[in-house]
Amino acid sequence: MAVVVDPGTQNIDLKAWQYCHPHWRRQMERISRQSPEALLVPHSRAALTEIFRTAHREKITIIPCGNGTKLAWGGLTPKVDWLVSTRQLNRIVDHAVNDLTITVEAGITFAELQNHLRPHKQYLPLDPSFPNQATLGGIVATADTGSLRQRYGGVRDLLLGITMLRADGTLAKAGGKVVKNVAGYDLMKLLTGSHGSLATITELTFRLYPIQEQSQTILMLGSSAQIRQAQGQILNSVLTPAAADLLSPRLLQRLQKGTGEDWGLLLRFEAIRESITAQLQELKTIGQHLGLVSQPEHLDLWAQLREALFGEMVVAKVGILSHQSMALLQHIETLTNGQAIARIHCKSGLGIIAFPHDQFLRQFRAIRDFCQAHHGFFTILDAPYRLKQQFEPWGYPGNALPLMRNIKQQFDPQNILSPQRFVGGI
Repeated sequence: MAVVVDPGTQNIDLKAWQYCHPHWRRQMERISRQSPEALLVPHSRAALTEIFRTAHREKITIIPCGNGTKLAWGGLTPKVDWLVSTRQLNRIVDHAVNDLTITVEAGITFAELQNHLRPHKQYLPLDPSFPNQATLGGIVATADTGSLRQRYGGVRDLLLGITMLRADGTLAKAGGKVVKNVAGYDLMKLLTGSHGSLATITELTFRLYPIQEQSQTILMLGSSAQIRQAQGQILNSVLTPAAADLLSPRLLQRLQKGTGEDWGLLLRFEAIRESITAQLQELKTIGQHLGLVSQPEHLDLWAQLREALFGEMVVAKVGILSHQSMALLQHIETLTNGQAIARIHCKSGLGIIAFPHDQFLRQFRAIRDFCQAHHGFFTILDAPYRLKQQFEPWGYPGNALPLMRNIKQQFDPQNILSPQRFVGGI
């Protein structure tokens, strides 16, 4: 199957699938039993547009991606003809330093963006799963944020504008380049977390924040009851941590922290020196009142935490009402006999649970039942193909599927983009 590219555009890298890097093959083996024909890497928006027009004309199925770090996330898919990567579309389009906004192409990695912003004493306060390799387009497509959402919100809260390429090769835009922009439909929220099922993201505009003068990380250790009380008191206090995560005992062991029976509350404060000093004093008072052990930690602990979670065989995302988060962690601890490692954000109730193997089918069902009974969810992100065959990864019980299917029909009537990978087989 030939790729038709306008002779006036830059060429694309076209690699036959059997010659692709093992990373790409491992990722695809987790979601499909049939390999794609090729990995296409366009070097310009014009080349990307021509690829999509060809695919639309010839009904060629596509999975859009960046560096493929989260390619295995989502549902199983039948044979896909092409993977189309935006990793070479990685320019910084505009950086309005004084306005604290930046516009970038979707293929730039999170690390490259932060390196550009650092000399300006600015940063994008996300904490994605694979910060050194993940592209901004992939981060938005999977709504992949982390612990910093405690203070700054998620991807949707930081995204100001978006340019997308629809399935037929038509470019569309939403939002703008200023913080106060309310014109038109909010397509940004629609595409955030859509896993490439509606369109391919080509350009993004984010709001930025200044790098704070100081940062301090504190780990609090104690029983589940003590940590639960600390969570409640911190959320109802004047404290404003940039990040605050509940940690399971096995995860603490993996990080070589605690006694093996301790539960943890990991907090990060970012502010001017005087503010941090005052907040740490308030935190010390809470910890002493509850009998918790508190200790300062290096900033690297957050990266170690992320690497531990995403290094396991099965990785799941959970969401639950924040006041139920410790109950969920205890339930998971009991069900898996302490084999799972887990963190949940104190304020949002969103978290990551990782399992050392895929022989937890009964436990997965019980965890999902618990989450849904408490108005939450349990979604398998990354797992072997055979597990996703036995356990539907999304587990969405709501009534919005007809609406979602209608939206998919409007954006991609031929169903050529990421077929069957999204919720409900969309």
